[in-house]
Amino acid sequence: MDIKTFADLIDWTRQLHGHLAKCLVHGAAKHKEEGAALLLEYLADHEAKMACMVESFEQQADAKAMHTYVYDYLSHQPIAVNQSCDMHFENMKYDDICREVFSFHEQVMDLYRTLISKADTPGAKDLLESLLNMEKHEAMRLATQTGRMHDL
Repeated sequence: MDIKTFADLIDWTRQLHGHLAKCLVHGAAKHKEEGAALLLEYLADHEAKMACMVESFEQQADAKAMHTYVYDYLSHQPIAVNQSCDMHFENMKYDDICREVFSFHEQVMDLYRTLISKADTPGAKDLLESLLNMEKHEAMRLATQTGRMHDL
């Protein structure tokens, strides 16, 4: 996807969460360990909800901020996404699955932090800070929930 505006960036982020959800579902269906399969299902549901949350930003954000050009801030797409879902979640252990998903979220948060530091307009900065706060909150919630699931 060619990211030119903040609207494109948000749409790309939504697509990333949606794609991760699809890959997690794919892994859950093929995983041989019940605990890991349940984790994958939970994570897939959470990622699908995150995609919806990001979509709500697309609908509610300030139009001026959404049309602000972002390409000067991005030298490349920082998160590679395999369209084929060959992330091999179906072969990963519980902790490895968690690490992979948390790494994904950390990359998204790092991208937002970088863009916040370079944002020229208050509207764009506010939008990015809101997205970053949502990602942080959801990552913390996810860490708590996956920790509880692992304890069971």
